[in-house]
Amino acid sequence: MTVAAAAVLTLVGAAPASADRPATDRPSVHHDDFLVVGHRGASGYRPEHTLASYELAARMGADYIEPDLVTTKDGVLVARHEPEIGGTTDVADHPEFADRKTTKNLDGQAVTGWFTEDFTLAELRTLRAVERIPDVRQRNTIYDGRYQVPTFQEVIDLAKRLSRELRRDIGIYAETKHPTYFREQGKALEPKVVEVLNRNGLNRRGAEVYVQSFEVSNLRWLDSRLRVPLVQLTSASGAPYDFVATGDPRTYADLVTRSGLRWVSRYADGLGPAKDQVIPRDEAGFLTEPTSLVRDAHRAGLEVHPYTFRAENQFLPADFRTSDVPAEYGDMFAELAAFRAAGVDGVFTDNPDIAVAARDDRLAG
Repeated sequence: MTVAAAAVLTLVGAAPASADRPATDRPSVHHDDFLVVGHRGASGYRPEHTLASYELAARMGADYIEPDLVTTKDGVLVARHEPEIGGTTDVADHPEFADRKTTKNLDGQAVTGWFTEDFTLAELRTLRAVERIPDVRQRNTIYDGRYQVPTFQEVIDLAKRLSRELRRDIGIYAETKHPTYFREQGKALEPKVVEVLNRNGLNRRGAEVYVQSFEVSNLRWLDSRLRVPLVQLTSASGAPYDFVATGDPRTYADLVTRSGLRWVSRYADGLGPAKDQVIPRDEAGFLTEPTSLVRDAHRAGLEVHPYTFRAENQFLPADFRTSDVPAEYGDMFAELAAFRAAGVDGVFTDNPDIAVAARDDRLAG
């Protein structure tokens, strides 16, 4: 048995997932309106995973803000897209941390850089966030160096403050990033997530919280410990890394079959698929006909929140690009309309203002 496999079994084996939990015991995840999730905040306008990005998303009308969770050396959950922070902070400009640069095996791939679990929170506080894709979002680079790496607690505190100020609930849609990797580092994320939600009174039915993951075993472990909705993320290719680590031959494609979705519904309440799994693109990048995924997921009792909707031509289907310039805006409204017609229940978006405007226009019509 590999180290990764042992780690997964240790986590999952601590308590069996409530695979036979009655449907009536599930948290209620239905919303009257189309759900808009600020993907890493309003990351189309501010460097991602900063308090400024999250706050802007909420002020633009997002229902939820989405922190990706990793951990520090001293066990504090912080918001970063990946454990490697060379591309999202100015760590490379800090000579005092030059010797922290290293190469690690991240989900089977050799990755070189600086990793959050090698820094205490106090050390991370000396770094500042930078724009992750500056070639596409050059305007965001004006904010480079202005914001710290926030803790999960700070994101929750911000959501609570903005909920009071804006007089509407600002929810948290948290993702545990690379769970198997962090267990291999001896720093499992899931117990900390439960601890933080408990401490804030958010581990209860009706709390405006989702917890999501691209892996499966950690969601099954959380299923018996959290009373908030869980969401299984899927990709258009590959497999959950915990499956890979334990020799499970199933892939993401297997999870989104009708039988796979029924199995997912035993521990999760929603599905977060890649957009192409809902409406594929042809070889030229144009949208084709929707798959049966949304209908099949709904039949299994799962909400569907695909990712990621972005305004730049580079990320849009060819149908909705306005020029050959990747960084220029295309017709994201048209893309959203196509996916709403396919029946999705909400979206992850870097541009929450556009998604909110599209929703408001639809309601007004």
